[in-house]
Amino acid sequence: MSYKLVYARQAKKDAKKLKGTHMAKKAKEVLEIISEDPFADPPPFEALVGDLMGAYSRRINIQHRLVYSIDESVIRVLRLWTHYE
Repeated sequence: MSYKLVYARQAKKDAKKLKGTHMAKKAKEVLEIISEDPFADPPPFEALVGDLMGAYSRRINIQHRLVYSIDESVIRVLRLWTHYE
């Protein structure tokens, strides 16, 4: 089953930051993986708590993460930079 990716406003802003960096390729790879199976391992994912409860996170690098939520056949990409800001 393939999932449809929908980008939140903040994720679109984050994508502009990623473009042209060494992390862009890794982010694209992770997006391709979650579009096929949002629970595929590797790369490992973690369920988030607090304000982002119900969302999942995967590392792009040591600092930056891809944060997404799942609703039936739609994956909403919330962040592509960091969720600590």
